[in-house]
Amino acid sequence: MVFLPAKGSGQLAPIPDSIPISEFMLNEKYGRRAHAKSRDPYTCGFSGKSYSSQETVNRVDLLARGLSKELNWAPNQGSEWDKTLAVFTLNTIDSVPLFWAVHRLGGLVSPANASYSADELRHQLLDSKAKALVTCLPLLSISLEAAAKSGLPKSRVYLIDLPEQLLGGAKPPAEFKSVAQILEAGKSLPPVEEMKWSAGEGARRTAFLCYSSGTSGMPKGVMISHRNVIANVLQITAFEASYRTRGDGITPATEIGLGLLPQSHIYALVVICHAGAYRGDQTIVLPKFELNSYLNSIQQFKITSLYLVPPIIIHMLSTQAICSKYDLSSVQTLFTGAAPLGMETAADFLKYYPNVLIRQGYGLTETSTVVSSTHPYDIFLGSSGALLPGFEARIVTPEGKEVTTYDTPGELVVRSPSVVLGYLNNDKATKETFKDGWMLTGDEAVVRVSPKGVEHIFIVDRIKELIKVKGLQVAPAELEAHLLAHPDVADCAVVAIPDDRAGEVPKAIIVKSSTAGSDETVTKALLKHVEDHKARHKWLMGGIRFVDAIPKSPSGKILRRLIRDQEKEARRKAGSKI
Repeated sequence: MVFLPAKGSGQLAPIPDSIPISEFMLNEKYGRRAHAKSRDPYTCGFSGKSYSSQETVNRVDLLARGLSKELNWAPNQGSEWDKTLAVFTLNTIDSVPLFWAVHRLGGLVSPANASYSADELRHQLLDSKAKALVTCLPLLSISLEAAAKSGLPKSRVYLIDLPEQLLGGAKPPAEFKSVAQILEAGKSLPPVEEMKWSAGEGARRTAFLCYSSGTSGMPKGVMISHRNVIANVLQITAFEASYRTRGDGITPATEIGLGLLPQSHIYALVVICHAGAYRGDQTIVLPKFELNSYLNSIQQFKITSLYLVPPIIIHMLSTQAICSKYDLSSVQTLFTGAAPLGMETAADFLKYYPNVLIRQGYGLTETSTVVSSTHPYDIFLGSSGALLPGFEARIVTPEGKEVTTYDTPGELVVRSPSVVLGYLNNDKATKETFKDGWMLTGDEAVVRVSPKGVEHIFIVDRIKELIKVKGLQVAPAELEAHLLAHPDVADCAVVAIPDDRAGEVPKAIIVKSSTAGSDETVTKALLKHVEDHKARHKWLMGGIRFVDAIPKSPSGKILRRLIRDQEKEARRKAGSKI
């Protein structure tokens, strides 16, 4: 049974397939809100620095000119793989215009998680074959180490500006050219030639190479085409047009949104950075989460829409003594994604902020983000909303049988013009995930009907076993491979355990080798082993437990659910003793 979007969920406009994202986002002929009627697309939450929508168009043009000269890239020469720019930085107001300038030259952007270690960044640089790297001063040392290990010369490492409040008076080394200098140089250069793409080229060319943890090994490069992003922007816009145009005061025609989530993550990249600007919204950009600056930005800029992940919501609930000191009355909508938001958490939030509409969405890097979303006129707490226009969904049991009834769990399988091209240099993973035009999400879901008669998607478990720490993905197999390389470890398993602040954190179940020392000594060694080589969200914050054997199936597959049940029972018993 194929589940379809509900009537009234919006009419999907034709999706251009012969233009880059930059043309779609900046040219009014493709349906974006007129520049003159749009808010400033990106504003710094620290300094207040901002550019109008039309100024952003001009800056992209100048930056494309400067990049063309600096990197010897031309719009109609070579493929996107000859013009790959890696971007490893905290959030800035200049990042997305930089992305569009690269697209204007026919190149592709590979954004990297700002919490990466040098080894993780090195992997991405090598795998993507990046020709240059843009970073920021706080991440320069990691960037230089990764660049050196991957053979990228220092002359191809560039700096992007951050607000002074984050730099503490530190000055960037003069040997590194900045993005601002490249833009300035563009003012004295001629315009770059127009793109000459044939029909379907926007659907074939990769625009973003985002890295997803997947289920095994190192993160995989997800090839996202120009048409994929354009499609999801149009899907989101069509879905939201049904209530943005009603004029009943529930939401304004344009919004002031929070740009706190990492711009390297597909949620922020498409939903906030692209769909928001296309609709004429303003995004208040913050480099990272810090409670007081987060609350102050809401109060100062009168933010109307919060784009968050569940751990931040939970943190707000646990710090109400601080939150209550700020005026958050401007907030009308809270949109949460990256991990399910529990019904109890949502209900607790509404006790403090009863006038805020809580919306939840579901999406993946492999779907160029949003699959389903909550409609403001059909709030169904606990659900991930209804399908966006242009999506089809099926629920399939482990035996391969298609579910035809409500409330029956199975793997969620989707089809949409936003489903990506596949994984870079990984045919096996591509064939396992993308079949006959359908994408196997790896998430267990059920379909339930809301009181208003609309079919909603509920995510009930993760077949892929990914651990989500503050919305960031951790592949257990990646940490297991790293731990098995340590001489003290004979066997291991990594599982997710609940955490009030992070949502989930990794915990390692370890079988010690015959030569290993005491539990205390091995614990210290293994924690350091992970912390020295992995990003912070991959650290074993759930701790380590030692066992005689890892529970496995006859075929050798780790029985993670059994281990999680054991952990749950151990926590229950510990709680009963308090």
